[in-house]
Amino acid sequence: MILFRKFRVLILMVFLIACSMHIMIDLLPKLERRVSSACSCSHTPSEEPQNWAKHRAKPGSESGWPNKHTLRILQDFSNEPNSNLSSHSLEKISVGGKAEAVRRVEQSKTGDDKRHATRDTTVSKNAAVKGSRLSALFEHPLYTRPLPPLTDEDTLFNVNTDIRFDPKAAENQEWHEEGKEGDFAPTGEMSSDTYPNWLRFHIGINRYELYSRHNPVIDAMLKDLVTQRITSVAMKSGGTQLKLIMTFQNYGQALFKPMKKAPHQQYISRGSLLNISPLQQTREQETPPDFFYFSDFERHNAEIAAYHLDRILDFRRVPPVAGRLVNMTKEIRDMTRDKKLWRTFFISPANNICFYGECSYYCSTEHALCGKPDQIEGSLAAFLPDLTLAKRRTWRNPWRRSYHKRKKAEWEVDPDYCEEVKQTPPYDSGSRLLDIMDMTIFDFLMGNMDRHHYETFEKFGNETFIIHLDNGRGFGKHSHDELSILVPLSQCCRVKKSTHLRLQLLAKEEYKLSALMAESVQTDTLSPILIRPHLEAMDRRLRLVLQVLADCIEKEGHTNVVEDDMGTEGMDMGTVPQR
Repeated sequence: MILFRKFRVLILMVFLIACSMHIMIDLLPKLERRVSSACSCSHTPSEEPQNWAKHRAKPGSESGWPNKHTLRILQDFSNEPNSNLSSHSLEKISVGGKAEAVRRVEQSKTGDDKRHATRDTTVSKNAAVKGSRLSALFEHPLYTRPLPPLTDEDTLFNVNTDIRFDPKAAENQEWHEEGKEGDFAPTGEMSSDTYPNWLRFHIGINRYELYSRHNPVIDAMLKDLVTQRITSVAMKSGGTQLKLIMTFQNYGQALFKPMKKAPHQQYISRGSLLNISPLQQTREQETPPDFFYFSDFERHNAEIAAYHLDRILDFRRVPPVAGRLVNMTKEIRDMTRDKKLWRTFFISPANNICFYGECSYYCSTEHALCGKPDQIEGSLAAFLPDLTLAKRRTWRNPWRRSYHKRKKAEWEVDPDYCEEVKQTPPYDSGSRLLDIMDMTIFDFLMGNMDRHHYETFEKFGNETFIIHLDNGRGFGKHSHDELSILVPLSQCCRVKKSTHLRLQLLAKEEYKLSALMAESVQTDTLSPILIRPHLEAMDRRLRLVLQVLADCIEKEGHTNVVEDDMGTEGMDMGTVPQR
């Protein structure tokens, strides 16, 4: 009896020890202590990237995510030819080494994945673009019109050129230490013209545009989005699909939308329901006709193409976007402090790294985002200034859809709906209604039906442009033109003269929209961004837009449809009356 009791006690002790070990393993990932620091510049960077790199550099058990715990869940892919090659490391190796790395990547990829191995040809592509149709377009008089003189009230930030930015004021030694590797390492005092490119982009925002036409900072910033080392990753709260906030070594931030594509055919072999899943969509496939616009997924290549289209239309209302091939292991999993994101990583039956995060739709094991084996492409959209520094106001789009399977919005059943809108502030004065027409044309050319809200900078009141954010549901169908997107234009019959003239210019053979877009997007790292049918669809839709405007002019007269915004007074956004 005594031996039996001792045996029970022994079993209980073993059980308690096992439980304790499991609890200890789960509690091993430590959160670093927050270090209170201040930045002498107007933009205070997040504390996460400042300390996380240090924390990860510590050996053994002091590391942020212990090696033993990590290896227990995820195997090491060091034997894969293109594993452990981060998007940053591809930019840092020598020319000869880079060619060798690209060759190895090509050997491990088949089909459309080989386009990722053409990173090194991007430089030659950029050189070929110069002196081309795109350069000729930007030299056209319609694209060289100056802005009105800018006052302090017209700029988002009033920068004193005498102010110096001193990284030492932030008491952040990591920034200086990283400079030993040849990266971004400012020393001493910095004048405003030597700020990081993302900060210079923020400083350049004004009442009329996000960035100027020929601003070299934008090209430098696009390069930063592709080459800057990622130091922190977190999930973006809200939204229907997974998006990641990535922080870079120079404290810039961008919104990452990953490519949604199943890694293996086994995921699409279980029936017709999965066969029409939008997660199987590639650049060549269209959104299935049975899918509602609010069920469609957000495409990373649509975000990239939208930026280039916005620039060609001379709106300049989309923040800079670039494509990037990201190492899911080194640049997402190892860089995140978000436990909810980190715990969703797993290895697929095809031996690929996958994760799914948390969101309203398509965030589950069945809809996971998988690499090959751990490489995934996505779009990186530059962040706008922090809301604490530059508040933005969110407006409901008057032509917002019902987002319901059966109900229709008021504008879909009332042909005189625009007359009501014209009597409602802020559409009863200024250029807001005309900006809505610009946005309508922009969305129709992309086939984007998901424009429920828009934003403006609060500082500029109602006399400013509309920011064209969240364009991921464009370019889903090239064989179908959704004419309902053009309803605002056909109901209101209003357009800016500058917009009308640019549309007519882009319809000409020498400035053909599809050719300009093909030339512009080929400079992106993930080129090709759009297939030929999507490019041809834009030419077809442009003709439809011009036809709608021609019908309006015939019905109401040119002066009642085309608003002159090209004169001295017309450039003043507060002097355009509404008819």
